[in-house]
Amino acid sequence: MSDRKALDELCINTIRFLAVDAVEKANSGHPGAPMGVAPVAYVLWDRFLRHNPADPSWPDRDRFILSAGHASMLLYSLLHLTGYEVSLEDLKAFRQWGSATPGHPERGDTPGVETTTGPLGQGFANGVGAAMAERALAAAYNRPGHEIVDHATYVLCSDGDLMEGVASEAASLAGTLGLGKLVCLYDDNRITIEGSTDLAFTEDVGARFRAFGWQVVGPVDGLDLAAVVGAIEEARSESERPSLVRCRTTIGYGSPKENTADVHGSPLGREAALEAKKRLGWPPEPAFLVPEEVADHMRQALERGDAAERDWKERLAAYASEYGELAVEFSERLSGRLPAGWDAGLDGLYGPGSDAIATRAASGKVLNALAAKVPALFGGSADLAPSNKTSIDGAGSFAADDSAGRNIHFGVREHAMGSIANGLAVHGGFVPYTGTFFTFSDYMRPPMRLAAMMGLRIVYVFTHDSIGLGEDGPTHQPVEHLMSLRAVPNLAVFRPADAWETVEGWRASLAGATGPTALVLSRQNLPVLDPAEFPGVRNAGRGGYVLWESGEGAPEVILMGTGSETHIALAAGRELAGRGRRVRVVSLPCWQLFDGQSPEYRESVLPPAVTARVAVEAGVSRGWEHYVGLAGETVGIDRFGASAPYQTVYEKLGITAANVVARAEALLGA
Repeated sequence: MSDRKALDELCINTIRFLAVDAVEKANSGHPGAPMGVAPVAYVLWDRFLRHNPADPSWPDRDRFILSAGHASMLLYSLLHLTGYEVSLEDLKAFRQWGSATPGHPERGDTPGVETTTGPLGQGFANGVGAAMAERALAAAYNRPGHEIVDHATYVLCSDGDLMEGVASEAASLAGTLGLGKLVCLYDDNRITIEGSTDLAFTEDVGARFRAFGWQVVGPVDGLDLAAVVGAIEEARSESERPSLVRCRTTIGYGSPKENTADVHGSPLGREAALEAKKRLGWPPEPAFLVPEEVADHMRQALERGDAAERDWKERLAAYASEYGELAVEFSERLSGRLPAGWDAGLDGLYGPGSDAIATRAASGKVLNALAAKVPALFGGSADLAPSNKTSIDGAGSFAADDSAGRNIHFGVREHAMGSIANGLAVHGGFVPYTGTFFTFSDYMRPPMRLAAMMGLRIVYVFTHDSIGLGEDGPTHQPVEHLMSLRAVPNLAVFRPADAWETVEGWRASLAGATGPTALVLSRQNLPVLDPAEFPGVRNAGRGGYVLWESGEGAPEVILMGTGSETHIALAAGRELAGRGRRVRVVSLPCWQLFDGQSPEYRESVLPPAVTARVAVEAGVSRGWEHYVGLAGETVGIDRFGASAPYQTVYEKLGITAANVVARAEALLGA
């Protein structure tokens, strides 16, 4: 055996048994995939991956995404061995409280982890987004002789990833776009939790991906390092199509439980772990062994990474000397900063006397005003751009033959759209936005949840927000969606009442949000709240404010609403005032932002002493007790909607000013 072959085998077994030992110590985890796919991952990281462990955020690094997030110890072992700030003690603390090595990779917890993965298929689609980001940035900033954006995206995925529909959605779009710098390494071990993949997954995966427009390489023997090297080289040489490299592996390789479901998601157990070490010629003790020659070899990634980054910085300096303004803009985008004056002109979009306008249409105007100042805005719709008003005028379509276009056509693929937006965001250089009807947010929930978990700045444009869309009926009328999304931590749900509040929703989405924002917008026209008459509207970005009140003194009753129903609350308030009641009307477009205000501000809007409160919203009522309390009332919809003109649906379901007045007077004892 040659010295290099022996060293390679030693490195691979180090990766395997760091994973085995960590899972054994935690008494929890997934040893099978790391043991089986370690040779493939080692080849990629040792021979191909361009990265700098000393600077995990180097912009022109290759991206590596572990879509099969259950194999997290594979990634943690590679990060430790190549010199990232992931210590042996971190590996020993696998899956423990406060550890840098959680059960599934989480962005922000571990240096070198690009994106949070675990729910299968998400990382695959994130990889598509990252590859799109690379291509779009290259088109925007590279110039002849100055290629400052030039890197690949690698995804390691499993059988389970490719069973998930989101992977097919994303793969179809990737093939359509011809993302040649996207390489997916498929850990084809043919085992799932329940047993053989033949139980539920007998399709020809290669044929499916070829039909999507991908190059398919293999299958290759995942233990044959030369074959894996050749396969990845073939994938990297293809510039017109993404590549799927099919690697045949054996789950739990070397253990008595290899090639069985038993090794997928449970520790091997002491006896089986010792037997695996014996079979592969590994010392039984100590645990977490890293031979010196392995550390010396794999830490060469630090030298290679430093040299690659220094070369890039020199090229960037040469670029800056010739294209100074572009270089400044490029740096600004990568930092995530918004350009100076990015929101200039927004306040002038809607002046006194503006005609009634649907908030979806108002949003489209805001988007275009922002896009002129914020080149990082990049997105589109799931085949609904004319309805969602999500097109950037004159900006072209991002396509296989036009990488400079800023409008993405996601097709009817809401799930992939959300996951690709996550990939764009984690790559850096973009503020992604998406668009669809609000009822279809159900198809996007997994990536929205992960975006909130990662704190990504993404704007979700959801139109046709309620029964106000009318004739399409209950299948398209979202009634439970507002409350369900409000329950997601770190997701700001902003439902504006008019064009002014829409402006503030977009402003908050870009400037103040610590996570994603859902803009929930009307199909029907709504009156514009003139700040001259309603000065409080300028506080919409705080999530809630006093819209209107009658007369002097403390209010007897507070009426609250969001979106189109804010106008119903206002009409009811004026009616009650005409009957001699002291009334306050409050708009609460974003609960998360309002709850984040100081107690003093919140109490100035909703004085605790005023317990007579009525909320009105065209959605389920459960949840409004957060503001109306146990003594208040909510005019909502605790059933599905109906097909009819929207005015009729509102009347029949009781979402009317008359109903709000009646509820308020009942509370006041009238």
